[in-house]
Amino acid sequence: RIYEEGRESIPEHPYLFESDVEICLIGGSCKSPIERFWNGNNMMYILQKARHNEESDPMEESKPDDAIYASELLPKESSGPVALSVRRAKQLISLYTMVQNPNMTHLKISELVVLPPLWIRCDGSDPEHTCWLGAEPLKAGNKITGINFYMVTCDGPAADKTCFANMEELKMAHKMKHHSSIVMTKGFAQYELVRAAAIEDTIIESESNIYIDITWNTVDKILETPPLISAATLNITLESGDPRSPVYQLYRELQFLLALAEGLKTGVTEWPEPLESESAVELVQEFLTDLKKKLDGYCISGNSNETEKIKCDTAAVDSSIKSIFSERGDLDFAEQLWCKMRSVSSYQELIVCFTLIIKSLEHGEIQPWIHQGSSSLLSKLIQQSYHGKIEVISLSGITPIQMLLEIGLDKMKKDYVSFFIGQELATLTYLDYFISTSVDLQEQVHRVQKLHHMLEIMVSCTVLLQFKHENLFPLTQICMKYYKENPLNEKHVFQLPIRPALVKKFYQNDNPEIWKVDISSGHGQKEVKTTWQVSTNPPVEHMTSNTTGLFSDSTVNGSSEERMYFITMAKCSQVHFT
Repeated sequence: RIYEEGRESIPEHPYLFESDVEICLIGGSCKSPIERFWNGNNMMYILQKARHNEESDPMEESKPDDAIYASELLPKESSGPVALSVRRAKQLISLYTMVQNPNMTHLKISELVVLPPLWIRCDGSDPEHTCWLGAEPLKAGNKITGINFYMVTCDGPAADKTCFANMEELKMAHKMKHHSSIVMTKGFAQYELVRAAAIEDTIIESESNIYIDITWNTVDKILETPPLISAATLNITLESGDPRSPVYQLYRELQFLLALAEGLKTGVTEWPEPLESESAVELVQEFLTDLKKKLDGYCISGNSNETEKIKCDTAAVDSSIKSIFSERGDLDFAEQLWCKMRSVSSYQELIVCFTLIIKSLEHGEIQPWIHQGSSSLLSKLIQQSYHGKIEVISLSGITPIQMLLEIGLDKMKKDYVSFFIGQELATLTYLDYFISTSVDLQEQVHRVQKLHHMLEIMVSCTVLLQFKHENLFPLTQICMKYYKENPLNEKHVFQLPIRPALVKKFYQNDNPEIWKVDISSGHGQKEVKTTWQVSTNPPVEHMTSNTTGLFSDSTVNGSSEERMYFITMAKCSQVHFT
């Protein structure tokens, strides 16, 4: 019934079976919780223990040993999935197999349905510490011919590498189990690169993560370093706003822009901490005074520092990144004004600043220049001032907030466009979506956030991994394609195919986060596989302990060489009905 309903649309909530089991139907587009050990990508069932008000059923039948093991293994206050006992999982696998076996005529099933594969979360309560049991029908057309059974077991964590398997022993065990004469081996390794790379000897610790997945054929020994001819994919997850980032000041500028956008939407503005030490009113007053002096013919070129200050850095640019992100020197009046007014800390201060500016325009005391194409209210007033008369603006309600937001948007859009075009990473046409003014202000702000996230990714890859244009360009295209179709998502993993040699120096002396080998024989549906894997983190989410801190990145005697690893084995066996 669940399968039939799921053919139309994947159910959002799990189904309850016999009061103790939840059945989840997962579609092929969803991330598979068993992807490390099974490469099926179609619809499948995931079975797990049903929750009853976060309390276990006192009437549940379970061996004392099972209960003790499960209670040690599972967090006390976990919202994650909960495993079933291995005994219960085996019973469910048997039922699943029986109803699809054409030889079970006594069940009087009128029409056999080939069901999606089944995977059951197990609590490791058996001697082998089984964490998954799986079953997948073998088919010939629409007819079922047998079942592939899977068993995933896990031990650890342990630092003693002498208990690791031997490659030749693994191959021999596979050959004997499956009566194979020839086996193929495929390796996989995952290395974390951000942990190995540092800015000023400090490790980047946040939601950000840059790691590399490497796959290769023909594995000779356990934990071997992948050969340079391997296929590799760089995986980048980056959270904006790291204080050590060379573009952190630009991030703070963006936060001020977001505060204005939120104030415009809700009517309540949470003013962030000022970016400058001087008050915005003082900065604006000094700025206007300098412009008046210029108009009156006074020479102020002697103060080069002040001239540079008017230019206003778009970011506190670190020396290592100046070559790819430098301040623009073509800031117009409105943009320079934004640089002064981003220190505004109250609504009253905002009104005072705009009052000073509008009075200067009305009296003809300044004749500022602005870039063409701006549609902001302030730009319109400046254009009107060229003709000696400007319309009366009521500086009340949300008008001052909107005026500042508009000039900030214009300025920051140009900053990002200058970077991507200046580095030849995108054309103006390709950037049009991100800087379009045909959408409302809130959506424009959202798209500027996307531009900033992409900038942070490019800067991080340049600083941490020393990427050049040949790598930054395809990465930019991948990011822009994603963000033209999706909302801002700093947890998204951007993937870039690369050559291992490009980043080898960051992992060659490091231990992998995951290392595994697949040993396989046979072809098509007759293919059978054995997987051996070590990983620094628990290989399954339902086995995360409440002492996870001891598991991840653990060391022995302070040596990072002796990392703690979970050892996982995945085996399969086939049963044929005919």
